[in-house]
Amino acid sequence: MLSNLLKFDFPLWQYLNQPVGELTYPLVLNPRRFSFLYRIELLERCLEKSLESKERRDERL
Repeated sequence: MLSNLLKFDFPLWQYLNQPVGELTYPLVLNPRRFSFLYRIELLERCLEKSLESKERRDERL
């Protein structure tokens, strides 16, 4: 029970290091919204890497 309370699943460092004034990357001040968008971007990056590694593996065959 205590371990569930201590679990900190928020990307705090990424939230604090958002680029300010970037037109290509808008500043998100709402922590819940930022966490939601960050998880989506993370999933997209992981899927992209997975596809790249699969393509490399298929090229070897």
